[in-house]
Amino acid sequence: MIFMRGFYFCLYYLFARYLPRSTSPFGGKIAKKIRRFCCKGMFARCGKNVNVEHGAIIGAGKQISIGDNSGIGVNCVVTKAQIGNDVMMGYDVLFVGGNHEFARTDIPMYLQGQRNEPPIIIGNDVWIGHRVILLPGVQVGNGVIIGAGAVVTRDVPDYAIVGGVPAKVLKLRNQTSSGDNHACL
Repeated sequence: MIFMRGFYFCLYYLFARYLPRSTSPFGGKIAKKIRRFCCKGMFARCGKNVNVEHGAIIGAGKQISIGDNSGIGVNCVVTKAQIGNDVMMGYDVLFVGGNHEFARTDIPMYLQGQRNEPPIIIGNDVWIGHRVILLPGVQVGNGVIIGAGAVVTRDVPDYAIVGGVPAKVLKLRNQTSSGDNHACL
């Protein structure tokens, strides 16, 4: 099993990662299928109709699961995450999977090792805008929209629209209001 995960990992990093975007008229559909094939062999779970885009950097595969109809965007970095169903992701999204230890001041931080951080958990029907950063252990609820450039430092409730640095709840999608319901993300 470990050998096969290693095989798919190598196939992805030596070949599939560099194939064109899935929307490219020149082999995009085939590239999408090849990347999905690799991820099925690498991830703990890989749902139906998953799309991992061109240039995505994926960490240790067994620490990643992704649900049906979900995608990992162009040039995204995903290291330790549980991604639900129907998740859309923009370009350059960063899932921060770990941190360095820094408690001791008598030795350099790089010699102190790394913390074992919990995974980032993304609910179902979530839209993550371009260049969002998600910190370790964050849980994002169902139906959430995360605006472009946001830095998510804490849990996000269901149906929230969040944005900013650090990300704050701007509105709840499931509350009726008079006015425009379109988010500019």
